[in-house]
Amino acid sequence: MFNNEDIIALAKTAGAAIMEIYQRDFAVSEKSDESPLTEADLASHHCIVDGLSQLTPEIPVLSEESGSDEHTDRMSWQTYWLIDPLDGTKEFIKKNGEFTVNIALIDQGKAVFGVVYAPVLEVTYWGDSEGAFKEEAGQVKPIQVSDIPGEGDVWRVVGSRSHQSDEFKAFVKGLPETEVVSMGSSLKLCLVAEGAADLYPRLGLTSEWDTAAAHAVVNAAGGQVLQHPELTPLLYNTRPETLLNPFFIVCADKADAWA
Repeated sequence: MFNNEDIIALAKTAGAAIMEIYQRDFAVSEKSDESPLTEADLASHHCIVDGLSQLTPEIPVLSEESGSDEHTDRMSWQTYWLIDPLDGTKEFIKKNGEFTVNIALIDQGKAVFGVVYAPVLEVTYWGDSEGAFKEEAGQVKPIQVSDIPGEGDVWRVVGSRSHQSDEFKAFVKGLPETEVVSMGSSLKLCLVAEGAADLYPRLGLTSEWDTAAAHAVVNAAGGQVLQHPELTPLLYNTRPETLLNPFFIVCADKADAWA
């Protein structure tokens, strides 16, 4: 149906378009939900949508920057691309480098393939049925989640760089000894996927395009993304009224310390 390498290359091409804007002054506007939008979001959106239409013309595309038609039609799609052209716009505006290009393939509600590319960091994650991988400094290596911390071990918990909610703080207080690592964008899920963190409780609002690509990486690395508090697998495109995710927990597996 498609070649993974082509989709990874497309994410990097979109990242290059973002970097052209990142390295100069850029305009920032406000979307209807009051979240920021930059020239870079739109440049990356057009790059990815145009590229996917050539690589996989038979697969529809839903982007954060898509129009209302795609948002309406999506419930009839069994398989589609779900993209966030620039995840972490606030991090982009702050110029801290912690933003990503996210491209995911959704099949029957599940994230089955995903690419996460961080253009400033020059790091790429991807995952599918063959496993999860990280490319950094030209080197590709397989990645997997860490074992669940044992009794007396420190839990490495990932928190948002920009959105640490009261619920998150209360969740962390309920754990044994913790170390909180702050990170922006979908890189938070990738830290769990590569075993650099044990847990990412997202007890605040996200949209489906924010998580889908990194969710595929987590799954491929042997981890789970579970709705909170039900602790059932997070699924996509199941609710016609909204594209917001429920709260969720990213983990290697359920554990008594928090479940």
